[in-house]
Formats: sequence, C-alpha cells, structure tokens
Amino acid sequence: MATKTSAEIIKDGLWNNNPALVQVLGLCPLLAVTSTVVNAVGLGLATLLVLIGSNLSVSIIRNFVSESVRLPAFVMIIASFVTCAELLMQAFTYELYQILGIFIPLIVTNCAILGRADAFASKNPPIPAVLDGAMTGLGFLGVLIVLGGMRELVGQGTLFVDMNLLFGPEAADWVIHPFANYPDMLFMVLPPGAFIGLGLLIALKNSIDTHLAERQKAAQPEPVSTGSKRVRVTGNIS
Repeated sequence: MATKTSAEIIKDGLWNNNPALVQVLGLCPLLAVTSTVVNAVGLGLATLLVLIGSNLSVSIIRNFVSESVRLPAFVMIIASFVTCAELLMQAFTYELYQILGIFIPLIVTNCAILGRADAFASKNPPIPAVLDGAMTGLGFLGVLIVLGGMRELVGQGTLFVDMNLLFGPEAADWVIHPFANYPDMLFMVLPPGAFIGLGLLIALKNSIDTHLAERQKAAQPEPVSTGSKRVRVTGNIS
C-alpha cells in the first residue's frame, strides 16, 4: 500500500473521505445531538480526542498485536479513551455531559473511529496516524457544527445559545438572534429535520465535487489529432 502524503491525509479527512458526508458513519450521535451548536461542538471535540488518542495508540502497538486479537485490542483502546473523554466532561462540563447523555459512551460504537484504527493507524507510523485521526475528527466536527448551526437557526432562530455550558460564563453573551420575533420551527429540531439537514449537506458536497471535476476537465487541453496514415503495400508476397 502506497504511503499517503500529509496533504492527501488532510484532504481525505476534511473532504474527500469525510466520515459523515462520504462514509456516512456515526449517524446515530450526529443526527441525535445536533439540535444546537453547543451540543455539536461538545460531541465533536470528544470524538476528536478519541480519534487522535486511539490512532496514536493503535499505531504504537501495531507490530506487537497478533491478528487474532487485533480488533478486540482496538475496541479496548477506543473504550479507554472514550472513558477519559467522559470523565473530563463530567469534571469540567457536567451540564453539557448530562444533555448529551448516552451519546458520549456510544462513541465506542462509532464505526468511523474503529475504521480509521483498522484501515490506517494499524498500517502506518504514529505521526501520520495522529494526523489522520486529527483530520478525520475535524472533518466530523465540521459537519456537526454546520448541521447544528443549521438546525438551531431554522428551528429556534438563534445561534450559539448555551455556549457557556462548554466555554464558561464568559460565553453566555455569544448568543445571536438574527431574526426578531422568530416563530420556532419544531420540525428542524426533531429527528426528521436532522435527516433533511444532513441530506442537504451531502447534496451540496456532491454538487461542489461535480462542479470542480467539470472545471478540471475543461481546463485540460484537448489532445491533438494527428490523423491516420494509410500505407500502401505493393509487390508479391511469397
């Protein structure tokens, strides 16, 4: 397997192989907690921490774990980092931890994390593995924030409400009210709104990819046709 460059790892994690928009993994927490931006950021940061830590650990032990216990070992590593993230949230952002509830422990079952550990970290040195985990986590976090912002804005008419739950009392004034007397649209806050929002984001990404591919194709010079030459054979064939 050819080793990826750092640029390829970054581009894959953030865009080309985004876990939410391309692989369509981790949909359970993604759809469940993105009713507000603060929920999305909380879950996204916890997932980012687990991805970086598990990728680093799996890369370090990759040459010491036999094939028969490889996947159970990866799951144990992921579960350990999820426990660390859970304890950190209980200690510093307890109210947000209570809101996210079961979806923090469920990070263990996020297929994107185990997939990166098995497909990349177990086959590459620690530094590329950490970069892959960071970029994959940032790609997932970005989708969470955009989807959370979309649902919060359309559903409640606000942005960045309750950010003090994650960033402290000074973030209480971050809330934005773009519309006056906005009628709440409960549909976007409920699960159907999450599916519609994610579908729109996937469609937007596919549209951008198609547009970029067409521009790249149009920018390539057309091959010059040299025509065909006819060769006339004379004489006898013996």
